[in-house]
Amino acid sequence: MQSDILDPSWSGIAHVSDATKAFLAQPHKLLINGEHTEGVKGNTLNSYDPATGEKLATVCTGTEEDIDNAVKAARAAFNGPWSALSHFDRAKLLKKLAVAIAEHAEVFTELEVLDNGMPRFIAALTVENISEMFDYYAGCAQHIEGTTTQPPRHVAMEAEALTYTLKEPVGVAGLIVPWNVPISTAVLKLAPALAAGCTVVVKPSEETPLSILLLGQLLKETGFPDGVVNIVNGYGHDAGARLSAHPDVDKVSFTGSTATGRKVISAAMGNLKKVSLELGGKSPVVVMPDADVELVVPGIALATFFLQGQNCMAGTRIFIHESLHDEVVEKLIAFTSSLKIGHGLQPETFLGPLISAGHKEKVLGYISKGQEEAAKLVYGGRPLAGNGHFVEPAIFTGCHRDMAIVREEIFGPVMAIQSFSTTNLDEIAAMANDTEYGLSGSVWTESLSTAHALVARIRAGQVSVNCHGAIGTNIPFGGYGQSGWGREFGREGLDAYLETKAVTARLSARQ
Repeated sequence: MQSDILDPSWSGIAHVSDATKAFLAQPHKLLINGEHTEGVKGNTLNSYDPATGEKLATVCTGTEEDIDNAVKAARAAFNGPWSALSHFDRAKLLKKLAVAIAEHAEVFTELEVLDNGMPRFIAALTVENISEMFDYYAGCAQHIEGTTTQPPRHVAMEAEALTYTLKEPVGVAGLIVPWNVPISTAVLKLAPALAAGCTVVVKPSEETPLSILLLGQLLKETGFPDGVVNIVNGYGHDAGARLSAHPDVDKVSFTGSTATGRKVISAAMGNLKKVSLELGGKSPVVVMPDADVELVVPGIALATFFLQGQNCMAGTRIFIHESLHDEVVEKLIAFTSSLKIGHGLQPETFLGPLISAGHKEKVLGYISKGQEEAAKLVYGGRPLAGNGHFVEPAIFTGCHRDMAIVREEIFGPVMAIQSFSTTNLDEIAAMANDTEYGLSGSVWTESLSTAHALVARIRAGQVSVNCHGAIGTNIPFGGYGQSGWGREFGREGLDAYLETKAVTARLSARQ
């Protein structure tokens, strides 16, 4: 049985809190050097609810000149009041911000649902997580420490000497944020950058700027000095490109497509700024013959369809041992048909809309391509009627490695299932690794030895056992291959915004 939208006439704006309505009604400007500004050219864009097509707000957008002004403000703050704060003072501000976010959790949650389309339960978890992230990195800020080591031999032979290292902030960081989990991705960059002592310019996605603008208000209210955090809404081709290439930006952190990541690298070469990239994925899900089917079915359905498949770690390449293939597929179809599709604010909703009409057409194009290449569409794949950008989740079987739906990142609710017969772990790992990406993956088995042996063979930055996408604030996340450079979350996320300076001091001549 295939699904329809719960209620195509649902109006999201009509069902949000008065506080959210008040936020939507206010002006939405850039934040540069502590001031809200319309930008040099006064450009604007409209933000829409992807589930209904309703206009949410008009947002000011910046161009290259505004990026220049924001970078100038960030540099002045870095060289001025921000650098004068101790690690402990920065930690206090981060903790204060965590409390403020918790106090505004309902508004953040509703903005994420309205602007992005995600179901409310996901948005609520996301908002709880961003408060946790500021708390976590507040703790990290208090433990930024160097080390002591033996001085160089040629110095130590002549004199008493001391060698130690200092951890210092990289400087001005440009943070370019995607649309799929906007506030979470912004904060997983912003929190460690601030904890490290950097100042920043944030460029939200033009599709989903609203929750980040609310965060900008709270940053001012909680006492962050002017210029420490600057927010410039805008498009990638001007604001994003200028931020990546700016000669006075010391680091850029980008989350988005691999194709755009290459452009960021090219732009960053001008001053050889440091670059962190969290890019695409085509993650494998391997179901071994001894896997628990009752655990596997909801696990791999959610691995593929979570956030409508609009997440980089989605498990969209499913490898099922032939002994379980038919049973798992049959139960997957039944489980997927039970997932409610609708506006994210409707309590029953598990699957919301895709982000835009253009992205909807892209996903539908891949579904058509899968059928053209002789994959068997056993469930879903229909566009759903209404003003929103809804696509029913699609399940394909009979897939093979050369199909577009197997090779290419779709960023939508499309599952490609392949059956395998071997039990040779090297052969299974070779199938899982047959991709240019290496972001995530999962192994489903009751055998502890099989699980760890396969985990060791799969080339990905994160591999889970009997679950998928097990991310957390304290757990480093990033990819191999064309899934990116560097790690976010955890201590590694803080290290990405720190430089290491080695110091050797000759103290006195040896007696």
